[in-house]
Formats: sequence, C-alpha cells, structure tokens
Amino acid sequence: MSVKDTRVKPYEGERIKIKPYKRVAQYYETDQMGIIHHSNFIRWMEEARMDLMDQMGFSYKAMEDMEIISPVLSVQCEYKSMVHFHDTVVIEARMVDYNGVKMKMCYRMVDESTGELRAVAKSEHCFLSHSGKPISLKRSYPEIDTKFFTLYDEDGEEIMK
Repeated sequence: MSVKDTRVKPYEGERIKIKPYKRVAQYYETDQMGIIHHSNFIRWMEEARMDLMDQMGFSYKAMEDMEIISPVLSVQCEYKSMVHFHDTVVIEARMVDYNGVKMKMCYRMVDESTGELRAVAKSEHCFLSHSGKPISLKRSYPEIDTKFFTLYDEDGEEIMK
C-alpha cells in the first residue's frame, strides 16, 4: 500500500535516522502468569511513536496544541515470545506509508540483552481537526508534511519479518 510523494516537487531531502525506543517492562504490567500482558505492547507502540515524533522535531503535544489529532484507525500485533518483568525491550518504529492524510507505522520489538524477537506490529492513523474532521497536512500544514516525509521509510515493512 505504499503511497508515493505526489507533490509537484517531491521531498528529496535527508531522511532522519531515528534511534530505537527502549522500554523496561514493569511489574504492574505482568499478568497472572508472570509475563507482560499483551495489551501493554499497544501502549509501548504509542510510546515509541511519540518518541519518534519527538526525534523528528514535532512532538505529539505540539500537534495537539495546533488542534491536530491523530487517532488510531487500526492496530495489529503478532506476539513472538514472552516479555518478563524487568526485561528491556528495544522498539524500532518506522513510518512505512504516509500521504498527508494517513500514516502507517511498523514496529519491531526485540529483547535488548538477547536480541530475541518479542513482537512485530502495525498501526494506521489519520489526521483530524480538533472538531473531528479529516485534514490534509500536505494542504493545511506543509511545514509539518515535510517533517513527516523526513521519516518515511519505504523499506520499513521489512522489519515485520
């Protein structure tokens, strides 16, 4: 579903190299079996996505201050191995599709000490005005649109393997 940059002058600038997000699993996130409950992976994806936006120089807080919201349209997570209390999970988040109205993210979560794959995931988001109407960052906020293109990674879905 890769959407190409359709602007008259496509973005040709430097891509941002994003550092992976690290998350230490907390005791309260465990379930009755002593492993991290599956619902926490979705929270960790959000944390990694917010960290990614901070790194690109446009925080989620700044976006909300501009009365732009970005709700989740879909989320998918495939669990590969268990995470236990106090494990450190490294989350690589990549934007794999973006067209100014929607974006799709992929996530790869691995154990920091062993490199073992813990989960792969995807999420899809849109951009809305504070009143809930769809907006195009390309048209309404071209300076933000350009920032998002610095993150776009057409090879990003490779992390799902």
